[in-house]
Amino acid sequence: MLQLSVVNFKKGAYIVIEGNSENDKFFIIQRGQLSCFVNNKRTGTKPIVLGPGDFVGVVPCMAERSQIESAVALTDVSCISVQRDQYSDLIKLNTPVAIKIIRTFASRVRTLNETLAQLTTNSGSVASEEQIFNTAAFYEKKSQIDVAVYAYYQYLKTAPNGMYASIAQKRFVALKPISHAVYFESVPDLTRKYPRGTMVFSDSQSGNDLFIIKEGQVKITKVVNGKEVMLAMLKKGDMFGEMALLENKPRSASAIATEDTILMTVNRKNFDQMVATQPQLVATLTTTLAERIWSMHRKLANSGLSNLPERMVDMLALQIEKNKVAASSHDAFQTDYTPQNIAELCGIDSNSQREVIEKFMQLAHVKYNRGKILVPDCLELVKQAEFFRKPKRGLTSIIM
Repeated sequence: MLQLSVVNFKKGAYIVIEGNSENDKFFIIQRGQLSCFVNNKRTGTKPIVLGPGDFVGVVPCMAERSQIESAVALTDVSCISVQRDQYSDLIKLNTPVAIKIIRTFASRVRTLNETLAQLTTNSGSVASEEQIFNTAAFYEKKSQIDVAVYAYYQYLKTAPNGMYASIAQKRFVALKPISHAVYFESVPDLTRKYPRGTMVFSDSQSGNDLFIIKEGQVKITKVVNGKEVMLAMLKKGDMFGEMALLENKPRSASAIATEDTILMTVNRKNFDQMVATQPQLVATLTTTLAERIWSMHRKLANSGLSNLPERMVDMLALQIEKNKVAASSHDAFQTDYTPQNIAELCGIDSNSQREVIEKFMQLAHVKYNRGKILVPDCLELVKQAEFFRKPKRGLTSIIM
């Protein structure tokens, strides 16, 4: 039986503290107000005032990570304390609270996506029909025909009389016969198969399907100012596409299969049904979004590293940290990433990648195994990354 406790805080007291490792519970505000803020200014988030019905500490609790923000009481505050292992019972008794959490998380992920893309390319983009066309043109220039033809189709569907409709029509007709693109339109199939190199959805495309990877690998990417920013590389068991479903807004990034991939799809109708009958889905989605927000906070900190080989070491450490067991041991860890994948996740320009990767391979003490990165000692690499993230304070970086 669910038994929740009420915790009282005096004005000026800290409810959670950024960087604190205590993460076994989160708080739902019952009475009073508190200010929530992040010391890392690169997140693009400003201090916000939270009140009754709002919550704090959910991300680190559900992702089992250190606190990513601080919250201080502006008035005397009463909060309901929810232990991590109580969340499933809370969903059963009060599903609207859980839905509010995941919708807030989805909005937060979208904001972090945009901030990360802007910082990585020193530019920004907004969801628009022109963004779909730019995405198609970019991938055609890169000779990724399967991706380009799919995006051209989505542009024509979104803007049949748009500024670039004539060009898009010609390119689509020319490329379609030689492409392997699939699922130009949403279908009711619960399972879909995507050949390697095909697009699941395009940035700025409308859509309300959520996807779970059963087999394969998918990269989440965004074209900004003529450059590709890789936001995430997802594998079996990962979930994506939930933001469009939850917010009813265009896609905030593109999804491309990097291997032959099988996806399970969840549309709005069966999502609502699953929420009502399968609370574990809400719990899984909450954990997935919490992990993604934590990861994006780490990526934003990574984007502040000016030394590119060091940035790659830190990005590799982030991939290890996602595997919580490996990150805390001296064990070896076989990744699914090539050095180029890590460079792309760091937003390193393709013209600079070769030189930076060479320095990274010398610096990180990593090895190749079947073309992918093998880390001989996870804990040592994580410690090395922590050193690189610390302010140098006059010290010279190891690699100039």
